[in-house]
Amino acid sequence: MIISVPATSANLGPGFDTLGLSLSLRNRVHIQPSRFFSVSIKGEGASNPRLKGNNLFINIFNDHYRHLTGKKGVFRFKFYNQIPLSRGLGSSSAVIVSAIASAYSAAGVNISKRKLLNLALYYEHHPDNITPAVMGGFNVAVVENRKVYSQKKRIPGYLKAVVVIPDKPISTARSRTVLPKSYRKEDAIYNLSHSSLLTACFFNESWEMLRIAARDRFHQTARMKNLPELFDVQKLAIENNALMSTLSGSGSTFFNMTYKDDAQPLLQRYRERFPNFRSAVYDFDNDGVLFRD
Repeated sequence: MIISVPATSANLGPGFDTLGLSLSLRNRVHIQPSRFFSVSIKGEGASNPRLKGNNLFINIFNDHYRHLTGKKGVFRFKFYNQIPLSRGLGSSSAVIVSAIASAYSAAGVNISKRKLLNLALYYEHHPDNITPAVMGGFNVAVVENRKVYSQKKRIPGYLKAVVVIPDKPISTARSRTVLPKSYRKEDAIYNLSHSSLLTACFFNESWEMLRIAARDRFHQTARMKNLPELFDVQKLAIENNALMSTLSGSGSTFFNMTYKDDAQPLLQRYRERFPNFRSAVYDFDNDGVLFRD
């Protein structure tokens, strides 16, 4: 069986821990019954021996497979990773979602995407990454009584994602330590109004208003100070017709949305200005997690 999960970009400016979307950049895991347990990794993380010896995927997979079947199976796992690690593109959420989905598939038990999403919440308490990883598209999500409630909007093909991936990671846990302990009422209202407008823009396809809607006062500035070049990354995008330009998750990746015709010119500007960063254009993903025998 093959399970694949897309990369995600969360927060999207003002939608702290609430808004996210998925990109056509996927991690795949191939699973086969085997006489001996084995793990192989190609792509991102292949040179990191810790991923083989202390694999979050394997731990989650074994817990769920044992719960479903009452036994521990023996499998060969082959990971093909495209999502960069610790760069704000949802690599941890992809691991969690694919591990649970794989366990159910290996046990021969069907699972709905909604149930998969709520099981993933046990490991990742914020729904902004796990929701688009499961559902695909643009998602607004909240947690109520330990359940995720969400709405999805498919993203049209005439829009592209231009991402800039710095050569330095930013840990989510560490990046949260730079955030304020409390916020002024005016800033809370600012973010609430802007995240509401951003959600309406996606559902109504009012793309030109995103430049206003994507502004944030909660987290971006504090996090971007860890890598000051990101202020220039954002400025360059806005000056070159990006519809929105936001820190992806906690960083260090920067996410930009453009019309199709504006994507390659912006990509070229980034490669000229930031040659040490990885820049790429991706389609948006509207499928989320995929299962295949």
